[in-house]
Amino acid sequence: MTLKSSLADHARPAPEKPLHHAGVDRAAIGRLVREFYARLRKNERLGPIFAREIPGDWEPHLEKMTDFWCSVILKTGDYHGRPVPAHLKLGDVTEADFDIWLAMFSQTAAELLGPEIAAVFGDRAERIATSLKLAMFFRLGDRA
Repeated sequence: MTLKSSLADHARPAPEKPLHHAGVDRAAIGRLVREFYARLRKNERLGPIFAREIPGDWEPHLEKMTDFWCSVILKTGDYHGRPVPAHLKLGDVTEADFDIWLAMFSQTAAELLGPEIAAVFGDRAERIATSLKLAMFFRLGDRA
């Protein structure tokens, strides 16, 4: 092992482990996804954005999001999409929209799964949102 590879190994965060908790399975995640998106569709700001992007049958999107969250939380590997390109095409989404999304998601998770499990979902959702915001809004040369 070289010094360079040793330093790189120490710089990498440890991979996340699957959440093993009674009651957190695909069915529970599917309920969370469906309840969250039902609420989101009623939101004054986010509802119209999603209605424009998903004008018809929501079931394929809900299944894709269930796959996504099963991959994130349970490490199932079910999700095979590319979230960054999907979000980059949303020209009217703002950084503040992510705060709305996160608050709604965290509240829904807490109500359905309890605070301990909701904290795990919320932590991962925040990291995902940060990644998406960096991809969508950060440009070299930007000044704070």
